[in-house]
Amino acid sequence: MSAPRVLFWDIDGTLLTTKRAGVFALEEAAREACGTSPDFGALQTAGLTDHEVATVAIEACGGDPSAETVAAFLATYERYLPDRLGWRDGSALPGVAAILDDLEGDTDVVSLLLTGNTPAGAQAKLEHFGLARYFSGGAFCHAGEDRIAIATRARALAAERLGHEPHPEDTYVIGDTPHDIRCGKHIGARTIAVATGGYSAEELGEHDPWKLLEELPPPTEFRRLLSATAA
Repeated sequence: MSAPRVLFWDIDGTLLTTKRAGVFALEEAAREACGTSPDFGALQTAGLTDHEVATVAIEACGGDPSAETVAAFLATYERYLPDRLGWRDGSALPGVAAILDDLEGDTDVVSLLLTGNTPAGAQAKLEHFGLARYFSGGAFCHAGEDRIAIATRARALAAERLGHEPHPEDTYVIGDTPHDIRCGKHIGARTIAVATGGYSAEELGEHDPWKLLEELPPPTEFRRLLSATAA
């Protein structure tokens, strides 16, 4: 690879699955913020930021998702999450560890996070599943931001790391939801959609990603993918 590749990785459904263990922490947060908890299984939260999930949950409880209530909700969620992750048998997803091991230390690749998780939520998940050491930073959920705003910050971070704007053909957003595809396109990145989360390959294909995968391939095939010249 002639120029550094910038890889922006989503977390949930892309790098790992908590097997919905995070819901236990969300339920605790809802009970403390609202006095009750909604049925998170009935809420469409895949691909939403943590801030958006908190807003949806508070509204489902009949509460007012003010900035203060959402902040309190997320603080409680972050407090319970590290413990609750052990309540289900989650794991890194197929191919993830092999690819990250292969890329580790390669100066031609910059791996950053682009996630709707809060910084503390992301760190808890990555540490629990042994992936934290592969990432030195990224763009995370902050109050009121949507995925587009997070993606814009991620691209600015990459430019800071590289010392110049990353070229579109050297920039990739890897995710499992239409939200990841949308924000990747917004920043001009190649989008790699993996059907390892809550959306099928057919559903992801409707959003026209650059590449569509059932799951991440072996490291050698992944490197060939990054070296592809045809859009």
